[in-house]
Amino acid sequence: MSFLNSRKIAVIGGGSWATAIIKILCEQPNVQIRWWLRSKTDIEHIRKFHHNPSYLSDVYLSPKKVKVCDQMNDAIKGAEYVILAVPAAFVEESLHGLQHKHFKAKRVVSAIKGMIPGENALVTDWIADKFQVALADTCVIAGPCHAEEVALEKQSYLTIASTNGDTAKDFSGLMTCRFVTAKPLDDLYGVEYAAVMKNIVALACGITHGLGYGDNFQAVLVSNAMQEIGRFVTALDPREREMSSSAYLGDLLVTAYSQFSRNRLFGNMVGRGYSVKAAQLEMKMIAEGYYATKSICEMNKKYLVNLPVTNSVYRILYEDLSPVHVMEDLKKQLN
Repeated sequence: MSFLNSRKIAVIGGGSWATAIIKILCEQPNVQIRWWLRSKTDIEHIRKFHHNPSYLSDVYLSPKKVKVCDQMNDAIKGAEYVILAVPAAFVEESLHGLQHKHFKAKRVVSAIKGMIPGENALVTDWIADKFQVALADTCVIAGPCHAEEVALEKQSYLTIASTNGDTAKDFSGLMTCRFVTAKPLDDLYGVEYAAVMKNIVALACGITHGLGYGDNFQAVLVSNAMQEIGRFVTALDPREREMSSSAYLGDLLVTAYSQFSRNRLFGNMVGRGYSVKAAQLEMKMIAEGYYATKSICEMNKKYLVNLPVTNSVYRILYEDLSPVHVMEDLKKQLN
């Protein structure tokens, strides 16, 4: 198929989620993908062997549909959608040198479940402000979905949220295939904040698991955390939303309980006695919840929402308090 006659998508990032997204897009008959990765070694490997050597290495990447790029301008030139799939902490660095003109006539998709550290900004807000992209031309990809199960072609579900219903519907079509169902939703902020906070909850679940707490306690923790997310999201963006739907509760559950959850793994290591630095060094992937915890707590100085789970994780990660003592305090606040 000619690149000129296809829908052109740029994917930014070389990790497992970027690789999974490309696998989904490759199921579409009329899509061509330009993929920017930082690693020159991985780029050469993909060009030669057609799989990502660092993440989801069993996923075949069709050279007829996927062109890897080491220059950002080459990746996004002529793209209809630009999908950001790098850790939130590296977004600014990855897009360094780009200007408003580079995003003209493009829609930007955040596949990032984190916030820009230091600025406490959602990725969509940061993109809109930094590159003058209209908010209606942005959307987010939310779960419940793990990249590892996409790679295995397990039946999966995605939520595509945007303030623009046409954008959400159109991109949902691109992300729907024989093993993925994607549904549009108009609650951009609710979905994005819930996706950020569910990583904090997964950290808490991992910490309690590392401490030896069982399933009974985790069920109470997650149900209280869902209420906490609802309170915070409502404080920031009051509107009617069903927090028990898959875009919110489903995404929380898969991250809190799954063996594939990097945030749960990170928390588990901390609960078992690792220092935060040691856990970060041992993990190959970024746990977005670490940065999100600080961002949400700093934001909440303005809103003063009751966030016992988030505050507990902050005390452990940033105040270096004992997980045992912090969780004992948290137990008294749960219902």
